[in-house]
Amino acid sequence: MPPPMLCLTGVENELFQAIQDPVLVVTPDGIIIDANKAALHAAKKKSYEILGQGICKIIHGGSSPHLKCPLEDFLTTCSSRVEETTLPGFGGEYLLTISPVKDKDGTVQKILLIARELTGDEMRKADSLRTAQMAAIGELAAGVAHEVNNPITGIINFAQLLLDDSEKNSLQAELLQRIVNEGERIALITKNLLSFARDSGNSNEPIDIIQVIKDSISLVQHQCKKDGIKIKEQYPKGPCQVLGNFTQLQQVILNIISNARFALNERYPDTSPDKQIDISCQTMVDENNQPIIQICIKDTGTGIPQGILKRLFDPFFTTKPSGKGTGLGLSISYGIVQDHGGIIKVDSIMHQYTRMLIELPLTGI
Repeated sequence: MPPPMLCLTGVENELFQAIQDPVLVVTPDGIIIDANKAALHAAKKKSYEILGQGICKIIHGGSSPHLKCPLEDFLTTCSSRVEETTLPGFGGEYLLTISPVKDKDGTVQKILLIARELTGDEMRKADSLRTAQMAAIGELAAGVAHEVNNPITGIINFAQLLLDDSEKNSLQAELLQRIVNEGERIALITKNLLSFARDSGNSNEPIDIIQVIKDSISLVQHQCKKDGIKIKEQYPKGPCQVLGNFTQLQQVILNIISNARFALNERYPDTSPDKQIDISCQTMVDENNQPIIQICIKDTGTGIPQGILKRLFDPFFTTKPSGKGTGLGLSISYGIVQDHGGIIKVDSIMHQYTRMLIELPLTGI
């Protein structure tokens, strides 16, 4: 069945087109049935290129085959919503207002989407709010991990005692060994959750972050070469010292490179000249005029749907297909970077690129 047509009178259409912010009219299943001039201008497209297309394709740049777009999923509820979000299709950060339009009988066949571009102050406020939310999630994760850790330690110890008294190669011994193995797996997960809300007792020391990156690359160089992935590096001259833990920061770099490798292999199963990871560093000053180093790791893989970017650092959330990831890698990385007084950010456009930015305070300058 074709999507319903939007019928506006002459005056209504003039008002619709006069709105300075991008406005889209969509069906509950996410099909665009009208767009004003501001929306066409922001999307840099003609009317025929937008009408009849899925909303996610136009404002998010597409979606992943194994991940449903949260926006399209929400539209089916025919509910109201206001959220701050990145819209690559419109080229910026926007306040997106979703308003269902009810017919006389109360049914909803059209939904109004109004996108107002955020100011610099509003974006900084949104970043601060996001940081506070992540801190709250970290506290919750740590609380859950502590509560689970004690009973699971008891289960492992008691199962091990029974295993020691069991006859070797018996069914009982096999089952008890499985209990111990699964218990240790749960213990590892709780340890990772504690890493997300890391309050490390390890003493940090001055280390060269460039050396951390180079050593990390050397560990995955063979795998990347086997996959046909090139790694391009660009560093500033001289060492860049940060106060930190070498092993923990290496864990962050390795995790991001691993994700980039997965995305590149998904988009390019075979060889391709575009199958490349770009790693670069630059020194700069932050908004408080303090020296920092910014590490950028960029891949040209599948990209990440915009609707889920803000959830990437949540524990157990993963963009990988079922069975391919635990959803703890980035949350642990977030905790480590935060523990080092830095920040980690992500920028991505579907089918184009994903760029991870790590900013750490420099020392010894």
